[in-house]
Amino acid sequence: MTPPEDSDAHVAHPRAVRSFVTRAGRMTVGQARALSELGPRYVLPYDSNTPDLIAACAHLAGAGGQNHFKTVLEIGFGMGQATAHIAALKPDTLFIGCEVHEPGVGALLKLVDALQLANVRILQHDAVEVLRHMIAPGTLDGIHIFFPDPWPKKRHHKRRLIQPAFVHELALRLAPGGYLHCATDWQPYAEQMLAVLSGEPLLANTADGYAPRPDYRPLTKFELRGLRLGHGVWDLVFRKQ
Repeated sequence: MTPPEDSDAHVAHPRAVRSFVTRAGRMTVGQARALSELGPRYVLPYDSNTPDLIAACAHLAGAGGQNHFKTVLEIGFGMGQATAHIAALKPDTLFIGCEVHEPGVGALLKLVDALQLANVRILQHDAVEVLRHMIAPGTLDGIHIFFPDPWPKKRHHKRRLIQPAFVHELALRLAPGGYLHCATDWQPYAEQMLAVLSGEPLLANTADGYAPRPDYRPLTKFELRGLRLGHGVWDLVFRKQ
């Protein structure tokens, strides 16, 4: 996510610091076909002249033909399995996913087609810029950030996405009662997340510390493997006050 300018006092990450690395993974034939054929319908253009993306998407019809009345932003959906799973469970919610990894975008489009999901849209762009320029305050019902890069080396901690200034910007975009759900399998990052989220005055923890995994978030194959090896996974669910 391309970070904002150094001169902005409310910036989460200086422009010279990125919270992600654009990977040059090879796309499969199916992913490339999905991107070509389905991208025009499901991939939204990044446009800083669209200051309220949620209002602009209000016309989108759900699987049952009704307009969506809730919107969730997902930051960094990877290969899209969790996104598609949750979207299938909640057809009355519009899920807008931000992901810069092109094979991941193609993979989610394949799932959207296979499951006939009408309630998913994608922005193949830096989520920090999308949040700043296209998401109006108070317009999101939820935000999902699942397994962001933990940047484990101490010298790289500044690259972690969950930082006080960025969390404040996330909280501002939530509607009253909206939630922020983060998950990580890296304990030191979980501890930082808990400290940062607890320090944001606009948010309140829904649990006493870490939250039980909500039923809607599926276990990934990597998570299942880690659990078999005794590794932990930490969910944090905070709500806008």
